[in-house]
Amino acid sequence: MARRKREPEIARIGSVTHDGRGIVAGDGKKVFVAGALAGELVSYRRRKSRRNFDEAELLEVIEPAPGRVEPRCAAYGRCGGCSLQHVSVEEQRAIKSRTLRDNLSRIGRVEPERWLEPLVGDPWNYRRRARLAVKDVAGKGRVLVGFRERHAPYITDMRRCEVLEEPLDAMIEPLSALIGSLSIRARLPQIEVAVGDNSIALVFRVLDPPGEADRAAIVAFAKAHGLTVYLQPGGPDSVEALYTGTAELGYSLPDFGIELDFGPLDFVQVNAAVNRRMVGLAVAELAPEAGDRVLDLYCGIGNFSLPLARRAAEVLGIEGEGSLVARAAANAARNGIANARFECADLAAIDGSEWWCKTAWDLVLLDPARSGAAEPVARMAALSPRRIVYVSCHPGTLARDAGTLVGTQGFRLEAAGIIDMFPHTAHVESIAVFSRAP
Repeated sequence: MARRKREPEIARIGSVTHDGRGIVAGDGKKVFVAGALAGELVSYRRRKSRRNFDEAELLEVIEPAPGRVEPRCAAYGRCGGCSLQHVSVEEQRAIKSRTLRDNLSRIGRVEPERWLEPLVGDPWNYRRRARLAVKDVAGKGRVLVGFRERHAPYITDMRRCEVLEEPLDAMIEPLSALIGSLSIRARLPQIEVAVGDNSIALVFRVLDPPGEADRAAIVAFAKAHGLTVYLQPGGPDSVEALYTGTAELGYSLPDFGIELDFGPLDFVQVNAAVNRRMVGLAVAELAPEAGDRVLDLYCGIGNFSLPLARRAAEVLGIEGEGSLVARAAANAARNGIANARFECADLAAIDGSEWWCKTAWDLVLLDPARSGAAEPVARMAALSPRRIVYVSCHPGTLARDAGTLVGTQGFRLEAAGIIDMFPHTAHVESIAVFSRAP
């Protein structure tokens, strides 16, 4: 028996989630309508039924909200790379600010003494790191290159990307044509892209080794577009250069006279302009003095460590990935910074016996992954800093850790605010400032 197709419904959207889904809160279960904004009168059709809510497809916006805008990207709505292009940039930031406020209040049961102004940059052509999926689709007669679709495991049929840095934004279709010309077109599932201040690198994941003709075609493409190209036949350690361009990947922090090198697979903040402002804000809020000792946890390649070392007496960076520790040390040497050193440690597995856990620090900076910094935070009273800056990529774990710092570790939440690192997405980056409670 065929499943009965649900009829369209009309309702007023009461509120919106952080990822751009409107909420209809009528009788019975809530309904989440993708792409609908608060206050709008919309027509929708329920698509999926969950235990506590239903998910619905937006059919028509009958009365649009003032914050609705026309998406710039032709693939928007299908592509999973962005979820908020139909929302004005100002309203996007307001949604993210409300998300941070709600998480701090509901999860951490804390509120900052002051709210920081959102840290922002250009909302287009900002993304310098991305992982592009690749699929040879016979039915379309071409190789698809791009992000996964929003509601399906397929690759979006797209020709360009409005959030990738130039000139990568216009390179989707040329990459499709290049890979379509290769003998291994069905055995190349992924491309990692990375943009430095003066260079662009592509890492081709290859399941079969490319032949001589394939290698020649890739090199010719790299030369024509000014790229450095790597092949990755296995895990991250298998990456090898196929064609090296004129410059290594790197970026500058001009306010501190810092130049940082990074590898094509190294973690770096995705938005170069916002990263510069974020580093400046973090250093200003920590306010290091000439004699201070600073602990930088989850230090990566030295993004915060090296600028802090310009202001403080000593910086120790701790990072869980050995290759990033080595990169940070090399970056310190490159910049002539002798008062920063780096150690490798799994910060999710510390037990307090580590020497730096039994040492007092004047200042602490935290920049963890989405899982947060539960273990270091639980030992913050022993570290005894006068100030902490916590940079977060997940408001829920930031709120959890803020609750611990305020509730059990003797700190107060002095300030917090969002960092719009990923415009047009639901990703909420934020910063929080703590000081020792009197």
